Amino acid sequence: MADLPTKARVVIIGGGVVGCSVAYHLTKLGWDDVVLLERKQLTSGTTWHAAGLIAQLRATANMTKLAKYSQELYGALEEETGVATGFKRVGSITVALTEDRKEEIYRQAAMARAFGVEVEEISNERVQEMYPHLNLEGVVGAVYLPLDGQGDPANIALALAKGARQRGGIVKERVKVTEIAKDGRKVTGVDWVADDGSASGHIECDMVVNCGGMWGHEVGRMAGVNVPLHACEHFYIVSEPIEGLTQLPVLRVPDECAYYKEDAGKMMLGAFEPESKPWAMEGIPDSFEFDQLPEDFDHFEPILEDAINRMPMLAEAGIHTFFNGPESFTPDDAYHLGLAPEMDNVWVAAGFNSIGIQSAGGAGMALAEWMDTGQKPFDLGDVDISRMQPFQGNKKYLFERSKETLGLLYADHYPYRQKATARGVRRTPFHHHLKEQGAVFGELAGWERANWFAKEGQEREYQYTWKRQNWFENSAEEHRAVRENVGMYDMSSFGKIRVEGPDAEAFMNYIGGGDYTVANGKIVYTQFLNNRGGIEADVTVTRLTETSYLVVTPAATRLADQTWMMRNKGNFNVVITDVTPGEGVLAIMGPNARKVLEAVSPADFTNATNPFGTAQEIELGMGLARAHRVTYVGELGWEIYVSSDMAGHAFETLFDAGQEFGMKLCGMHMMDSCRIEKGFRHFGHDITCEDHVVDAGLGFAVKATKESDFIGKEAVIARKESGPKNRMLQFKLTDAEPLLFHNEPILRNGEYVGYLSSGNYGHTLGAAVGMGYVPCEGESAADVLGSTYEIDVCGVKVKAEASLKPMYDPKSERVKV
Repeated sequence: MADLPTKARVVIIGGGVVGCSVAYHLTKLGWDDVVLLERKQLTSGTTWHAAGLIAQLRATANMTKLAKYSQELYGALEEETGVATGFKRVGSITVALTEDRKEEIYRQAAMARAFGVEVEEISNERVQEMYPHLNLEGVVGAVYLPLDGQGDPANIALALAKGARQRGGIVKERVKVTEIAKDGRKVTGVDWVADDGSASGHIECDMVVNCGGMWGHEVGRMAGVNVPLHACEHFYIVSEPIEGLTQLPVLRVPDECAYYKEDAGKMMLGAFEPESKPWAMEGIPDSFEFDQLPEDFDHFEPILEDAINRMPMLAEAGIHTFFNGPESFTPDDAYHLGLAPEMDNVWVAAGFNSIGIQSAGGAGMALAEWMDTGQKPFDLGDVDISRMQPFQGNKKYLFERSKETLGLLYADHYPYRQKATARGVRRTPFHHHLKEQGAVFGELAGWERANWFAKEGQEREYQYTWKRQNWFENSAEEHRAVRENVGMYDMSSFGKIRVEGPDAEAFMNYIGGGDYTVANGKIVYTQFLNNRGGIEADVTVTRLTETSYLVVTPAATRLADQTWMMRNKGNFNVVITDVTPGEGVLAIMGPNARKVLEAVSPADFTNATNPFGTAQEIELGMGLARAHRVTYVGELGWEIYVSSDMAGHAFETLFDAGQEFGMKLCGMHMMDSCRIEKGFRHFGHDITCEDHVVDAGLGFAVKATKESDFIGKEAVIARKESGPKNRMLQFKLTDAEPLLFHNEPILRNGEYVGYLSSGNYGHTLGAAVGMGYVPCEGESAADVLGSTYEIDVCGVKVKAEASLKPMYDPKSERVKV
């Protein structure tokens, strides 16, 4: 194959719709040495059999932005390339058969308005007008998105590929990548072989993009990166032609796990069944190309029975096609995008969980911009590949989790819903102690974490609803214990990263915005910033010795934060090590926290010796520990770090001593409700890489006046001079009944201006509390606070009080007593 170059700027592996989109967008940015290699034929993996549904609304603002971009792109592709994409805006309807589902879709509708998506709640009569074939029995609510569309998946991909070729990109079929050459943390090139064995070669390249689809896991391993995904069987049927059937909106009936699409006078019925069938545990056959899997009518039959009742004309129409094809699914139902943490020039766009067509345009655009500039164009935390933990590449784990994730696409998306499969992988040193005391566990990044504690005789499980769930009062009692007395909870899952070496102080002063030239034992709360002043990490840093620091990060972002530090290490002489499993951490929080610690340790916990923001080595019972005086709940308290070998003894010592003071075991739900009352930001929700640290109200934690340069310093100085463009406000509903979760729209003086980035119930404040940004360029704080605010909760506008200062203990007097 003489037409394949020996050098390229980038090699894209995989010619499905996502790989074609990445090639299209890179060439659009002016990259002229782009090579895409497809092992068989373009679209022959999963793209060719996709349903082609193109919806705009996703779970977050930025994912919605990407989905909207996709449908706008597909609308213009045909004119640009001459390839018919079949794209048409037919609209979509989602109907609810339960009150819980109605609340979910109405909350989604409110969220859509905040994200700028056209949407309306519609009556059953309107549904019937648009969908006369539908049996409305049991339908209690519906929403309509008029600009949603559908298209021809294969032709969309071929149009993207043609667009890339027109701008000089090379798109080559029947060329398989057999090996990826590496040098340290960089790939240097790929080996390839022609499908017929007639030729082979090597392409030297600056970077690789893994767009391998359901082969993405294996391609990742060749490149030395972890891409957790697993293929599952995905079923749909297509009817014989139905007389008189004309264009209809896409219809979703998630309570029956079904979607419907009219296509050329036929009706397609697809399913996302609750328990799916993982496929190819032993690997995908090398010959796989435009293949389908064996029919399994027994598996599909329950879906079809409901569908015949819901769409009676299907009972009369014959089945033209019964299709079973594989799709890849990730452990959390979000796709993988971005720079892989293990390597410095391997990019990933894979694992699209049956939404590849609607996501590919936006995902390709975002990844191309990231590759071109070296910075994320906006927050992509939902899909950033660095959120995946190393263990999640385990094949047995992926097999077990994938049984559930396909069905979760159409399951009720209740707040606080926990995954049921592949649990128990990561446990803290206190797990069995907490379990004995009634802990009900949730899972985050594989960690089993005590979220709340059941009372004697109470079922130790979540009972999901959009209203107050069965643990609401349990968590309220835990909340009150921390506010009024003392509580203890497990923080062992939080990431712990040691930075050690002769240049430790200089490196920390460069990577972080805080001032780390402090005494041993001093704790610094601060952020790691990007060049735009956006927040890449929200951390506490403790100086342990002259040459070592401990960086504590959120559990879910430990790998991402450590990777950020590694990539910005430059020539600093430091070693960066994950030590998370080495220490257990128990937080003792509340007005009586000092009394509990004095009962178990001879150390001095007074303000004179151990003021807020300092750490000290202590004796604890018969063992040793380190006490950090810091808090995420806004009360007097300490985080007790103890080596894993002494963790059991530490727990028993503290638990037994706490009984004298009525100390209560608490969970993560309590921690979140307390932190939101105090206005503490939650990384990934309230603060992200696109939120400027000054706008976030965290300018105090960034020392722009320190002598050393740090990443983002110029952006911080500029924004402090110009004033914020947005302000993070805390909101409290004036009605004590409604609940807030996140993404509820914010109305300022009757106009939609944003949405809540996080929400919870403030048990001390007596109402739901939310956090969110309000645009304020050129306005004073008084102007912003002088407005009237409402929060749209499921379509109902609820009045809210707004504050820039924490509504609970605004002067932080309680943490320093």
